[in-house]
Amino acid sequence: MATIPITKRGAEKLKEELQRLKTKDRPAVIAAIAEARSHGDLSENAEYDAAKDRQGFIEGRIKEVEGKLAAAQVIDPASLDAGGKVVFGATVELEDEATGDTVKYQIVGEDEADLKQGLINISSPIARALIGKEEGDTAEVQAPGGVKHYEIIAVSYV
Repeated sequence: MATIPITKRGAEKLKEELQRLKTKDRPAVIAAIAEARSHGDLSENAEYDAAKDRQGFIEGRIKEVEGKLAAAQVIDPASLDAGGKVVFGATVELEDEATGDTVKYQIVGEDEADLKQGLINISSPIARALIGKEEGDTAEVQAPGGVKHYEIIAVSYV
């Protein structure tokens, strides 16, 4: 099985989700199924069907999260020494050469990506264009609106 890169923060979030699924969500859905069963005829019991569907979702998510954690290669960005190069976990400050706008992104794993928080997926077009570049380099990104050029202002590992 291939390893999945994930930051330390991302691994902690997955562990918390797994803990919640196992200790809160799973017992709650088991109780809901028991309650629905007590209402009698299961063939026309919508509450029972909904609870069983929810149970299937929870069990599937537990398996998915456990699989991701088992395959995870946890990377602590603070311990990286990439010599100023953009690598997984790096925080990059960019300037759009056309508009002069600056943005700051951290390159993270698929499960952690959240553009509103400045976390971009390692497999996104912008992250792929940035990997291996250094401060002062220009990255050419193929965006849906056309090609964009970004100058790398700073690279940090936090």
